[in-house]
Order: sequence, then C-alpha cells, then structure tokens
Amino acid sequence: MSNIRKSLLQFTFAGAYMKRWNDKLRPMELLEVDKQAHKMIVAWLLYQLNVEGRLQGERIKLGETIVEGGIFDYFFRLVITDIKPPIFYRIRENPTHYAQLISWVQGELEPVLAPLGNEFWERFVAYFAPNRKKTLGDEILDAAHLYASKWEFDLLKNLNGFDDEIPEIDASFNERLKAYSYLKGVPELLSGSDNVLGRLANLCGQLRFQKRWSQTPRVPETSVIGHMFLVACYSYFFSIVQNACGARRQNNFFCGLFHDLPELLTRDIISPVKKSVDKLDDFIKEYEAEELERRVLGPLRAEGYERLAWRLGYFLGLETGSEFDEAIVVEGSIKKLNFEQLQSHYNEDQFDPKDGVMLKACDTLAAFIEAYTAVRNGISVDELHQALWRLRQQHRKLVIGNIHVGALLADFD
Repeated sequence: MSNIRKSLLQFTFAGAYMKRWNDKLRPMELLEVDKQAHKMIVAWLLYQLNVEGRLQGERIKLGETIVEGGIFDYFFRLVITDIKPPIFYRIRENPTHYAQLISWVQGELEPVLAPLGNEFWERFVAYFAPNRKKTLGDEILDAAHLYASKWEFDLLKNLNGFDDEIPEIDASFNERLKAYSYLKGVPELLSGSDNVLGRLANLCGQLRFQKRWSQTPRVPETSVIGHMFLVACYSYFFSIVQNACGARRQNNFFCGLFHDLPELLTRDIISPVKKSVDKLDDFIKEYEAEELERRVLGPLRAEGYERLAWRLGYFLGLETGSEFDEAIVVEGSIKKLNFEQLQSHYNEDQFDPKDGVMLKACDTLAAFIEAYTAVRNGISVDELHQALWRLRQQHRKLVIGNIHVGALLADFD
C-alpha cells in the first residue's frame, strides 16, 4: 500500500538549498527547485503543443512520461549535487561508470521512494535503464531543461565577461536548443519575446524573483515558483496514494505547478493581510483575474493558442471560482464536485478530473515545511512559530481519502 512519509516531503524540499551556477558571479542565488519549476512549466507548454491530434491514451501516457521524468530527474539531481554538467556528460558516455552512478543513486533513494509503492519505484528504476529508448517525452524534457538553464545563464553571462568558459557555454546552449526545433513551440521559445509563448515562458521565470514570506527571515528562502513546484510534486504523490487515474494525477501536478501563477501579477500577499480588511481577498481575486486575462490568457487566445488558455483556466479554477475546487469535464463543460464524488464516481481518465481539497492540503504542507525548516535552522521568530501552530491546529483532524493530513503534520516534531 502506498503512503506519504515525512522523509519524502523533506527530500523534495531539499532543492531549496541546492545552488546553481555556484562557480559563477550571479545577480541572485539560482536554486535547483526554481529551475525545475521553470523547466516543468516549459515542458507543459511543449507537451500541450505536441500532443494535438493524438488519442486520449497516447496523451495520458506522454503526460505521465513528462511528469514522472521531471520528478525522477530532479531527485537524481538532488543526489549527485554539485557534479558539473560537462563532467556528468562524460560519466554518462561511459556505460560502466554511468551504471555505477545510477546504482549508487538508486540505493540512496530507495528508502525515500519505496513508501510510494512498488509500481512507482519500478518506474523510477526503469527510467534510468541504460538500454531505454528515448521517447518524445524525453525530448520535451530535454528541450525544457535547456530552455530553463539558458534562461538562468542569460541572467549571469554579462556579469562574467572575464570568464573564458562563457562563450563556449553560450554557444553550446544555442546549438543544443536549436537541435530541438522540430518540436512544436521550440522555435517560438528561441525567438523570445517576439511571440506569446516566449513571453509567457519568460514571465513565469520571473516568479523566481518573488520571495515568499517576504517580511519574515527564513533559511532557506523560497520563491513563489519553487513553492509551486513543491506543491506540484506533493500533489502527484498524494494522487498516487489515492489511486488516482492517470489524467487526474497529471492534472493535479500541473494544477500545483500553476496554482500561484496570478501572484506574478499581484505579488505574494500573505493570508493575515488578505483577512485583515473586509472582502480584501475577494478584491484581490478580481484584480488577479483581470490581470491574468490581460497579460496571459487574452494574448494566448489572440495568437491562436485557445487550448493553452483553456487548460490554464481549468487548472486555476476560473469557471468554478477557485483553484482548490474539485472538477471534471463532461462534453466540454466544467462541472464542480466534492472530493467524495470525485473519488467514488469520476476517478476515470474520460472525465479529465482534478482535485481541490487535496491540492489545498499540499499547498498547506509546502508552507508548513517552509516554516518548519526555517525554525529548525535557528530562525526563531514569532511569525513562524504562530504559522506552525495555526497550520497544525487547522489540519489536525483533516483526513482526505487515504491520507490523514493531521497525522502527517504530527510527524514533524
């Protein structure tokens, strides 16, 4: 039986410590969890564009390859930590050395991932099999990885004019990314702000700059985009434990990945502030919806990407009223449900289901771990202690299907 453990949640959070480009002069700290979030947002864009015309079963299989491949790559990266890419590529070219590296990584990760069940672990092992053939999902992930890494590199390359590696790295990114130009969407990403896809990918990258808990000292600090990736991963793990169908698992991951996208337009406003003024939360939601339409959804539709705009609207709960609503799609129309209905009657791919209360619980867990980790690292401020107490009290009796959220929080001493 699958279950969620404290160790899995904390390991997933570990990317908030892992610094990127740490041998280069940087305008800001660039973190692995942020890069992975940006990568998966771009992967979703490419996935949607390259899945058009395929049968439902093929779409779901491709989506699973992309979501789980992204998570597996992230976990692998967390274990090998600071191996520089050129060295890693050389290791990968040597079958014996690469097999030894994979075996060691799997040994490190098995205790963390095993509670999710044998099927998940077997898929993780199979993903790194030396003889596995490359799929369209792998190509999409590779292109998204290159885009997100190049986006970071473009931030720092002008600061490192003294570094003789910079021209070579720059040429390598351009050459390798252009090699994926046969994928729909890649040429548009390469052209940058000249089209809506390039502008959207760049806009999402700017969520790296927005820090959560901005008025509260924390170690490590987390960005809005990093938080979104944590919620996406937690939502996927929760979905496995709930025995969710393939479409529901993927939808929950991408709902988590985009759930705070409107904060790019209004900034991260903490709950106490929203609740301090009557109906302020409602006003903020109105402004977010207006800005989302003006800067994201409207431009997507205007340039022929109606499907992308519709999917984003579905993930963000624009028709039901909240991203934390359960919903399905029946004959092209969105229907709002509750968790029990979704779990018992609509847990099938044909309904394109997505969770709400479970996504909210994962959002809470991510916030809890952000505060908990800061306190454990010696940042003892009232706001963090109050947040931990409040979140524990609010969720100590919360049970969602097969998951007791209160018991999970109680595991954190």
